[in-house]
Amino acid sequence: MTPERRRDILQISVPIVAGMTSQNLLNLVDAWMVGALGATALAAVGLASFVNFMAVSFLTGFSPAVQALAARRVGEGRMHEVAVPLNGGLRLSLLIGVPLTVLGWWGAEALMAMLTPDPAVVEEGTGYLQWRLLAVAAVGMNFCYRGYWSAIKRTQVYMVTLFVMNALNVPISYGLIHGLWGLPQMGTAGAGLGTSISVFIGTLFYLLYAFRHARPHGYLRAAPSTDENRALLRLGLPSAVQQLMFSGGFTVLFWMIARIGTDELAVSHILITLMLTLILPSVGFGIAAATLASQALGRGDVQDAARAAWDTWRVALWIYLAAGLPMVLAPEWLLGWFLNDPAVVALGVVPLQLLGLMMAVDGLGIILMQALLGAGASRYVMFVATGLQWGLFLPLVWWVGPVSGFGLTMVWLAMGAYRLLQAGFFAVAWRRRRWAQIRL
Repeated sequence: MTPERRRDILQISVPIVAGMTSQNLLNLVDAWMVGALGATALAAVGLASFVNFMAVSFLTGFSPAVQALAARRVGEGRMHEVAVPLNGGLRLSLLIGVPLTVLGWWGAEALMAMLTPDPAVVEEGTGYLQWRLLAVAAVGMNFCYRGYWSAIKRTQVYMVTLFVMNALNVPISYGLIHGLWGLPQMGTAGAGLGTSISVFIGTLFYLLYAFRHARPHGYLRAAPSTDENRALLRLGLPSAVQQLMFSGGFTVLFWMIARIGTDELAVSHILITLMLTLILPSVGFGIAAATLASQALGRGDVQDAARAAWDTWRVALWIYLAAGLPMVLAPEWLLGWFLNDPAVVALGVVPLQLLGLMMAVDGLGIILMQALLGAGASRYVMFVATGLQWGLFLPLVWWVGPVSGFGLTMVWLAMGAYRLLQAGFFAVAWRRRRWAQIRL
């Protein structure tokens, strides 16, 4: 690997990793703030968060399509058209996101009641979910902006925006939860409203910055042509479906765990939040691999595109090892920051250790997934990821959890097997290079 390649990887990925880490640290802060209200509130927010994740996931799936199309134009030297896919993604986010907000707001209580038999969890989670759903379209737009900034190697814009959002979210949410500084005391619902307010602030920041700096690339100047819309949908729909099924799978997972017990549900909320905090930075490195691979394909250099994913994983490997070590060696200490009951902490010790052990290989799988999306292989990613999650992982969890009563540890063993198998499928696909024949 050349020093120039390492610099490119870090230039693209470090701001994404920093931004995602700050976002997931904020999720941990949210868990800490809500955890003070009790295990029921924590379980409710955990369950409602994944319902919201499912609502926004379809829209977030268009971000890799925006990135792939924009980066390919950079490689081809068509700089005046680079922002045209962004224009199409923003329009789709509004057309799909606004109706989702309306439907989700009125159906929030029914959705929560379908997922848990505990009426207290339903009551706590409904208000939180409604306020989070208010920002569905804005979340989709923010992800489209991320795809554009990643394609032109200006991911620091994404990082700064997330830092601003997160810095404002903490005091706003804390004040709304507890009724401080003249704000209404809303409890868990306040955490949802505070997060949505910060998302809207981020969207406004993106809009103003792009209007100032992205106009030469066609931002809000040219609508995508019919062929460009087809390309956006051809790449974006499989990714959007995969994201929807992925988030829906986690919602079903929480539904299954709720049938094991409320304590297990509270622990799982912490475990998933920690997993996203320490694993989602892989998406940042994957975005770097996707940008480098797509730009190389735009230049017609397949060899350079093929090296992008492996070079990126080599750079990221030591980060995975360092992040997983505390999870393996000090699980009680980590869980003790969020849970006060020693018996509840004990439920999560072995699952957290398993999570730490699988990080490096799972990180490779995420990088390869993003690289495949950047090359245009979104249908393959959809079939593999959705097939393994819904055809293997979730049936296995149902059998080892609610049916057989083996408990939370077996659920997380099944999680590890599913994630490692997925990484293997993506590694084989990347080595075969059939993605190099895809035309965007």
